[in-house]
Amino acid sequence: LSLGEAKNLPTYPGPNKMRDCYCTVNLDQEEVFRTKIVEKSLCPFYGEDFYCEIPRTFRHLSFYIFDRDVFRRDSIIGKVAIQKEDLQKYHNRDTWFQLQHVDADSEVQGKVHLELRLSEVITDTGVVCHKLATRVLECQGLPIVNGQCDPYATVTLAGPSRQSEAKKTKVKKKTNNPHFDEVFYFEVTRPSSYNKKSHFDIEDVDEVDKMEIRVDLWNASNLKFGDEFLGELRLPLKFLRQSSSYEAWYFLQPRDNGNKSLKPDDLGSLRLNVVYTEDHVFSSDYYSPLRDLLLKSADVEPVSASAAHILGEVCREKQEAAIPLVRLFLHYGRIVPFISAIANAEVKRTQDPNTIFRGNSLTSKCIDETMKLAGMHYLQVTLTWIIDEICQVHKPCEIDPVKLKDGENLENNRENLRQYVDRIFTVITKSGVSCPTVMCDIFFSLRESAAKRFQGDLDVRYTAVSSFIFLRFFAPAILSPNLFQLTPHHPDPQTSRTLTLISKTIQTLGSLSKSKSASFKESYMATFYDYFNEQKYADAVKNFLDLISSSGRRDHKSIEQPILLKEGFMIKRAQGRKRFGMKNFKKRWFRLTNHEFTYQKSKGDHPLCSIPIENILAVERLEEESFKMKNMFQVIQPERRVLYIQANNCVEAKDWIDILTKVSQCNKKRLTVYHPSAYLNGHWLCCKATADNTPGCTPCTGGLPANIQLDIDGDRETERIYSLFNLYMSKLEKMQEACGSKSVYDGPEEEEYSTFIIDDPKETYKTLKLIIEGVGTLEQEHAQYKRDKFKKTKYGSQEHPIGDKSFQTYIRQQSEISAHSI
Repeated sequence: LSLGEAKNLPTYPGPNKMRDCYCTVNLDQEEVFRTKIVEKSLCPFYGEDFYCEIPRTFRHLSFYIFDRDVFRRDSIIGKVAIQKEDLQKYHNRDTWFQLQHVDADSEVQGKVHLELRLSEVITDTGVVCHKLATRVLECQGLPIVNGQCDPYATVTLAGPSRQSEAKKTKVKKKTNNPHFDEVFYFEVTRPSSYNKKSHFDIEDVDEVDKMEIRVDLWNASNLKFGDEFLGELRLPLKFLRQSSSYEAWYFLQPRDNGNKSLKPDDLGSLRLNVVYTEDHVFSSDYYSPLRDLLLKSADVEPVSASAAHILGEVCREKQEAAIPLVRLFLHYGRIVPFISAIANAEVKRTQDPNTIFRGNSLTSKCIDETMKLAGMHYLQVTLTWIIDEICQVHKPCEIDPVKLKDGENLENNRENLRQYVDRIFTVITKSGVSCPTVMCDIFFSLRESAAKRFQGDLDVRYTAVSSFIFLRFFAPAILSPNLFQLTPHHPDPQTSRTLTLISKTIQTLGSLSKSKSASFKESYMATFYDYFNEQKYADAVKNFLDLISSSGRRDHKSIEQPILLKEGFMIKRAQGRKRFGMKNFKKRWFRLTNHEFTYQKSKGDHPLCSIPIENILAVERLEEESFKMKNMFQVIQPERRVLYIQANNCVEAKDWIDILTKVSQCNKKRLTVYHPSAYLNGHWLCCKATADNTPGCTPCTGGLPANIQLDIDGDRETERIYSLFNLYMSKLEKMQEACGSKSVYDGPEEEEYSTFIIDDPKETYKTLKLIIEGVGTLEQEHAQYKRDKFKKTKYGSQEHPIGDKSFQTYIRQQSEISAHSI
């Protein structure tokens, strides 16, 4: 997700009129991300990106704009809610969405399981009447309101001329997946005294057809405003006339209160870019032909005839192709030969050494993506501490005389900025020994290709590498630290301006251009840069570039130095004690490195507990029933010692479980079974065993590959590449035509084919043929899988409740496909 900006928000009803706004991202009602607060603005700019794996089903992706209130609860200005089935409409497009009003009646999520039975009852006097039994079995996925969920259901039978009294289930405390299993009886037709045979009166038939059973879900609240509405369900009784008993799952629906008084554009709008992908990944053997074709790309001569290069040619954006390609080649250890091959080809096509790797080519996008994945830890170790200092201290660093604030001194500001640039330049140029080996190997290849191609230019061996490490790695990270996980949010305007000035200077220092002062458009930047016109800066850059692009380099420190993998606040339960209420649960700062998992009171404090990685025997989810708390997981240690932890939301819980599992995957004593619930009151809640050392009752979930830096699934990346080839099939066919055209004619290239790079038409044609065959085979497998799934799936089941619009769309598509094939 890219959260851009909001505009034309309604003014605050006070004298100031400005607002302090932030935006949240929600899966249904669960918040999974929050932007920074932009103060005193009705057109706040956020500029924040958020990426996550979605660990559960959802119906809406929602964005809420809040106005911060220091004294009361923050107020909601409006929301954008996109239905899951509509996400593809906005895929990878900047779109302005009108903010909609938010009211309690429309904020619903979850599903309810009901059984309805319509039966004839003969009374003692022999008369017949019809009764309805409504059994409320359970609900799942209800929203958590203000940190708690104590749900209950009310059931009402309503018709045009009468409405029964609402019947109410018991309140289920502290759960959003309540099990009710309560039955309520309603009299549907009045007894008919004049006839003992089973039938409806004529007026009763009409009335029954108009009757409906209504189920409302509520959160029992202690607040003075009353209980909160969670969702409702209205079912007409006429469908029960066909069968006397009916059992199904239903999605809860919003309550229509008819409040349409305000126009949507009264609330302003929000600019978003959403990229949503949903892939069905088969087992590994399905992908062998396509995967093998891709992995041998580095060995194909010329590389422009390889499958990976062709993917870059047909995709609309090179980035689309680069992301799965880099992840696939990293997973199989082939990234260096692949990037070396495409970089060498690009260097041969480059005419001017000053423009080397400056375009948005497949090479530059692949190297960018590799640096992001392999170099993230290196970046954080090098820059996080000084970026934190700049964000917290707020030293004035504005050097543009026009933008100087009252009371600021230009010379003092220049000195502040010079010190920051000097310190950041020093930490970067001294960090060469920590640069990841895979990046160094790629830089060595770039350096050799450039030096061989432009033998008369002695600086090209440096500029080829600096155009990536400075221009596309360090400078962007300083400019937007939030996009590289150096800060949680986009910095405030003053800090952002300071970082912009530092980034510009570092970029110019790293570029080794001949006339550096002339490279600035602004005269104040050229003046400031005079501080750095000493030879020592150019020498430091060259020494750094020599070190990171040297083939004989050895990284001694990276093995010894702990790598920080993840950190953040979570809630944990005290270990090894009996449970006495909620006081056992405490908020702690958790920190995971490749050596240990620790927690402390606050960030930077001395650890209260340290678990060596080799002592993590399993990491698994914990069932909600254990402590009536969501998003819990357990870290199991030797001697059945268990640490129970609650993450802030489902996305964060999945992230922690994944990375803890991954980092402990190679432990020799890893468990094969575990208890999905806690040991409380003398027994395990899951299997009821009384001994606390009873072996687990459930198999442990499959682990992830034991790779600390990168969690990559090769099959999933191949599936993504298949999807891209399938999406751009028309371009593949057009490229095939171009190969035929180039092979037959020696004359000028046809204009429609000139966008493709084709060095060897015969080899390219052969590869294209194999790609199209491989994609066609996978497409047939997907079609068969969908047909099988369509046959097995029942509408109204727990997986596809009644009201599931995405499933209704799917049924319609499958029906059309079936009709077409017939």
